[in-house]
Amino acid sequence: MAEGTQVNSVPVGLRPHFQEYEPELLDLEKDADLIIQRTLEFGTWDEARWLFATYGRARIRFFLRKRGERMLSPVVFHYWRKLLKVSRWRRSPFETPKGELWSR
Repeated sequence: MAEGTQVNSVPVGLRPHFQEYEPELLDLEKDADLIIQRTLEFGTWDEARWLFATYGRARIRFFLRKRGERMLSPVVFHYWRKLLKVSRWRRSPFETPKGELWSR
């Protein structure tokens, strides 16, 4: 975890994005990738500030490099990738972008 003020659970505003979990039971360390993914994808600026205060810039950049392309929508991934200056990342082995499994 990054230094600074930390909250021991996911902010209340993010809880609707964890419908399949009990947000108060999420572990900030063990469930870090899930929490980072949902916050980057759906969070407000205040929730993004909480995310950076909780995990730090380096940990979020690490997530983007290792799992971002597979766990985030393409628009969100490239937005945060450019904002945090991540130029190299692990490419997804799948040709179909997230959310586009079936043709229309």
